Amino acid sequence: MRPALAVPAALVGAGAATVGYASLVERVHWTLRRFTVPVLPAGQRPLTVLHLSDLHMTAAQTAKRDWVAALESLQPDLVVNTGDNLAGHDTVPIVLAAQDPLLDRPGLFCLASNDYFAPRPKNPLKYFRTDHKRVHGDELPWPDLRDGMVARGWADVTNGTATVVVDGRTIAVRGVDDPHLQRDDYDAVAGPTDPGADLRLGLVHSPEPRVLDRFAADGHDLVLSGHTHGGQLRVPFYGALVTNCGIPRDKARWLHRWTDRTWLHVSAGLGTSPYAPYRFCCPPEATLLTLVARDTPVGSPQPVG
Repeated sequence: MRPALAVPAALVGAGAATVGYASLVERVHWTLRRFTVPVLPAGQRPLTVLHLSDLHMTAAQTAKRDWVAALESLQPDLVVNTGDNLAGHDTVPIVLAAQDPLLDRPGLFCLASNDYFAPRPKNPLKYFRTDHKRVHGDELPWPDLRDGMVARGWADVTNGTATVVVDGRTIAVRGVDDPHLQRDDYDAVAGPTDPGADLRLGLVHSPEPRVLDRFAADGHDLVLSGHTHGGQLRVPFYGALVTNCGIPRDKARWLHRWTDRTWLHVSAGLGTSPYAPYRFCCPPEATLLTLVARDTPVGSPQPVG
């Protein structure tokens, strides 16, 4: 090979290897992350919360179904699902099957854009523009998903509220519909949180700062969200290229303080659109959050997984 052609050929080979790794290896390298969050009243014993988000499940993803179902072995005190579960019209049964062992535990959920509408092919460069036009796919059978989870006892807090008692502790919960679709109605749930609750928890799919600020202003201890896929494609030493929402890139995944009082956990999610089946430096994840007393020394949040 001529020297002038050697470098382009090497670049093409490296690019092909990267795409192959991102689509065939990392995309299915499901990972459990763990964080400790000091949000409970002083002196309380820990609570564990399993956070699921962005499954984007297709009917053929039986390995992902089995991996999610096996998370029951963690015996979480509470399970939270922050939306984007579906990737097709035939996927409600497999999403419910994946969560089936977990549905016997206390649970909460809010819905999101890819529960309501099927994915469509998109130009990936659109994600670098905040003003790009959103074109929805066909409507999905989201009522079947919602009803299936509610029938097993999980609370729907999509623009709603709930109070759950877990391990003898009272958790006041407030959630909104997906801000990515402008379906959030925080005014419907607004107001100071319950001062007598052991935990004040917020749920939102897309972590838009305008919504996070309202959760924080009303006194929530912890807000759980997803949507960003952690950036999905991350560059070493730089991080997420895009977040697909208004949150800063350095908060595109994992646990952060949003304000002095309010913690935010952004799940990197467990799936991708079937039209963009790649992940790089950002494996698909579920998270086990161990909630501990506020006076517990935990240091800076570090992921374990």
